[in-house]
Amino acid sequence: SCTTTVTDGMIIRTQVTSPVAARAQDGVMELLLINHPLDCPVCDKGGECPLQNQAMSSGRSDTRFTDIKRTYPKPVPLSSEVLLDRERCVLCARCTRFSQQIAGDPFIELIERGALQQVGIYENEPFESYFSGNTVQICPVGALTGAAYRFRARPYDLVSTPSACEHCASGCAQRTDHRRGKVLRRLAGDDPAVNEEWNCDKGRWAFAYVTERDRLDTPLVRAADGSLQPASWSEAIAVAADGLKAAGADIGVLVGGRSTLEDAYAYSKFARIALNSNNIDFRARAHSAEEAEFLASCVAGRDMDVTYNSLEQAPTVILVGFEPEEESPIVFLRLRKAVRTKGHRVLAIAPWASPGVIKLGATLLRCDPTGEAAVLDELTDLEPGTVILVGERLAETPGGFSAVARSAAKLGARIAWIPRRAGDRGALDVGALPNLLPGGRPVSDVGARAELENHWSVDSLPATDGLGTAEILEAARSGSALLIGGVELADLPDPAGAAAAIDSASFVVSLEIRHSGITDRADVVFPVAPVTEKAGTFVDWEGRPRSFDTAVRGTRSLTDGRVLHALAADMGRPIGLPDVKSAQDEISSLLTWSGAATTVPTWPSVPVQTPAAGEALLATWRMLLDSGRMQDGEPHLAGTARTPVVRLSDTTAHEIGVSDGDWVTVTSDRGSITLPLTVTDLPDRVVWLPLRSPGSEVNAALGVGNGAIVRIAGVAS
Repeated sequence: SCTTTVTDGMIIRTQVTSPVAARAQDGVMELLLINHPLDCPVCDKGGECPLQNQAMSSGRSDTRFTDIKRTYPKPVPLSSEVLLDRERCVLCARCTRFSQQIAGDPFIELIERGALQQVGIYENEPFESYFSGNTVQICPVGALTGAAYRFRARPYDLVSTPSACEHCASGCAQRTDHRRGKVLRRLAGDDPAVNEEWNCDKGRWAFAYVTERDRLDTPLVRAADGSLQPASWSEAIAVAADGLKAAGADIGVLVGGRSTLEDAYAYSKFARIALNSNNIDFRARAHSAEEAEFLASCVAGRDMDVTYNSLEQAPTVILVGFEPEEESPIVFLRLRKAVRTKGHRVLAIAPWASPGVIKLGATLLRCDPTGEAAVLDELTDLEPGTVILVGERLAETPGGFSAVARSAAKLGARIAWIPRRAGDRGALDVGALPNLLPGGRPVSDVGARAELENHWSVDSLPATDGLGTAEILEAARSGSALLIGGVELADLPDPAGAAAAIDSASFVVSLEIRHSGITDRADVVFPVAPVTEKAGTFVDWEGRPRSFDTAVRGTRSLTDGRVLHALAADMGRPIGLPDVKSAQDEISSLLTWSGAATTVPTWPSVPVQTPAAGEALLATWRMLLDSGRMQDGEPHLAGTARTPVVRLSDTTAHEIGVSDGDWVTVTSDRGSITLPLTVTDLPDRVVWLPLRSPGSEVNAALGVGNGAIVRIAGVAS
């Protein structure tokens, strides 16, 4: 009955109203329990198991079964994350239906027939899915369990806290379960407006990074001999305040994209009041001035113009510089739902059809890397209600954001910007950009500054646009100071150049969770709290606030905002943000602004370069599971990451004398990357690499980005 579709006029009788239904349920329960093992004392599902509950309400007090129960070897690893106990399975088909209908990864199936029927995977095809953890959560009997949580705890021993995912801009509701100050598991929360009842494996299992051995637990101050030494909070704050005051306005603030809304607001306010500077940027990645103009005119300070529901209703969705399965998995699930249930259309402007694009049934509008603008300009006659989803990768395409704005106006389409990081949209809304103040107020607008000066009770605010991330680092090379919060060097377009710039800075203050390459270069380091140890808000790509409470209490870490509050007070330029509530109160009154937005960007596009024989245009973007440090400490999750490969067209592969499976070296003036080849339907003389995967650190190894010309060659066997 649980899989029978309801029809008009159907009469439904349950065990409450029908003795026949009650006897049938009792009989089914007896059949289910005949071969079910007595694993309840050790089964992970014990204490939250629907079968346990049904056995109590409808099961027999004794058994008529006298034969030997059926057994199987267990557990069987379906992947590095998901383990199968076949003898517990009741063949409900929830897992297989989810995989086929929701995720589009039909590697898990019901095999055999009759009494031998069981869940299994195809031979030589592991259960590779970014959403496999959902099958564990919806399994009603503990037949599917997670390797990371298996035999770790009982549900009734855990403290559960509603939370929000910190990994991407999808905004998933989650439940964080912890015991004795340590997070043991996460479950997808039920939020019909956002993630429905699903989440991706990264959000579910990537939380161990906060308990790695390199976690910072005390402030550090650089001593006279050049070494970093532990210091008290008061000493570290005094040293940092003196150094920042000495720098004056000759300082840059790099926020990163992982801060909560409240912490990003504290950075924005601290830069303007304590440092008297607009040199602040959250974009710790490839970026452009055109992107800053686009965000100011088309995204910042706007209401939720495009939502998840909008995506399901839109007759056509265009993906530009955006790979939904890799960058925002819940957007991918919603798009797939719209395609599967309503027949809506997805157009992907990209060099090749990725696995996610194929699962969406999308139409590929093929282009060379950085050639998206030309394709956008050719679009005509799309249905009313079309939505254009723009990814952060478009920042590497000159004229790309201008083409998006132009096409939206021409086609009557709506625009949604979907960044990779959970804190990007919130940082934008609170003015962590060199050209924006909170609420989308332009720095150059006199009225906007006056309104903010009145709200913040200051005489004046800096009136000219500040420096972006690249310019801030360039200024550091000349000796300016830096305040850095949550930036990973490897994420920056030129990690080695960024490290050299930080080395050259006159004074560096870093707020970090764990020891990093920036720690080694900072003059003062403050340990700050991860999301599990503080309350706050993320803003998802829609512009929807996703608030969460503190899960693990009793730690000594402070929020970024609390550290900045103490620094500003010691500098004699208070920002008045002693706690999260203070920041939330200010933000709520500043996020709406009635003034005119800046004009949309009108940057020209640039012709795509033409590579010669033995050369190729580089295309690259990040995978969902890669070498990011927020995935550290979870080897089971790393085991399901997609294998890094280099991709070339068949013609290009033939041109350099290689075939599928051969090793290919991609070389720039900086260095090289060597990976096995997967022949793909790419434009000729275009090479694709994963941006930040094991063995493929494009930024660090090659030092170039999308659209750059690189050299390609086979590796002699």
